Amino acid sequence: MPRSYKSTEVYQQPDPRFSSMLASKFINGLMLDGKKTTAQKIFYDALEMIEKRVKDVEPLEVFVTAITNVKPMIEVRSKRVGGATYQVPMEVKKNRQQSLAIRWMLEASRGKKGKPMARRLAEELLDAYQKQGTAYTKRENVHKMAEANKAFAHFAW
Repeated sequence: MPRSYKSTEVYQQPDPRFSSMLASKFINGLMLDGKKTTAQKIFYDALEMIEKRVKDVEPLEVFVTAITNVKPMIEVRSKRVGGATYQVPMEVKKNRQQSLAIRWMLEASRGKKGKPMARRLAEELLDAYQKQGTAYTKRENVHKMAEANKAFAHFAW
């Protein structure tokens, strides 16, 4: 008997090579115009490049650690109070942390020009793995913004 899903739930399968849901989500974020095969090729090529550069660690482990390093713990959200808008720091839920990390990694990779996408992605993943690079900087900036607006934390809803 087929399993039923709520209309808001999206069923997703793990990626074919690593059986990882995180990799599958990343590939879906990378995909443009429904070209999943192309997105998979770019992702797997990037992991092969990582494998050549980092000998002692599995490429999937580098990928997972990179995403974990980019996940924001706290962010600011606008809250309107009596005619004034405040940037209120709030904790980020787990699923939003993951989607923000994936989005920032892809934005950072797409922002670099002049190289094949697989190479740009591999470089950004390695940078994030080493706690540096554009996506990691974005996370740090979000955290700094939240720290700077800590005074408005009592407005959190």
